[in-house]
Amino acid sequence: MQEIIMNRIVPKVAPFSVETNRKERIGLLGGTFNPPHMGHLIIAEQVGKQLGLDAVWFLPAHVPPHKRVKHLAKVEERKKMIQSAIGDNSFFKLDETDLKREGKSYTYDTIKQLKKEHPEKEFYFIIGGDMAESLSEWYRIDELVQMIQFVAVKRKGYSADTDYSVIWVDCPLIEISSTQIRKKISDGCTIRYLVPESTRKYIEKMGLYKDDE
Repeated sequence: MQEIIMNRIVPKVAPFSVETNRKERIGLLGGTFNPPHMGHLIIAEQVGKQLGLDAVWFLPAHVPPHKRVKHLAKVEERKKMIQSAIGDNSFFKLDETDLKREGKSYTYDTIKQLKKEHPEKEFYFIIGGDMAESLSEWYRIDELVQMIQFVAVKRKGYSADTDYSVIWVDCPLIEISSTQIRKKISDGCTIRYLVPESTRKYIEKMGLYKDDE
């Protein structure tokens, strides 16, 4: 089977060959992770493996700049939920760069800091197909695209047309959202199989989202 990546036909295998002394390639999956769910894990695994990345880092935002999030769990709680969700997969890692910084979490600022701290790494920023359409609205986007490679997950109903360099990846899409999960918890419904079992148990133990409206 084949897929189109950046308007080129390539075999459906990792497109990068093994090189000597090459930079480590790291995928970055940002979000509030409020809570993290199976959709996040599927995207991270599929993108990372299809592109032959060395790891995927989960990058929770301290304060997301583009949207207002109701009922945002505390930083420490979101950290614990991510750790519980990814703990059994050595391919994944939690990165706390945004959580340690005060103020809004602009991707430009985060990447600038990560590149300064990890000059030996190349970063691939993973976004949904819906977000690719609005890249022109991102803070300092023209500088940002010179710093990282964007990777977008194809989504039905969204165009792959963009003025920016984006690698498009096919991956199974499960219609799960953190908002939906919080609503189910508030309504007293089960969230089993929507989130990793260890994360579900943590949410239940801490009584998170029960009072959300």
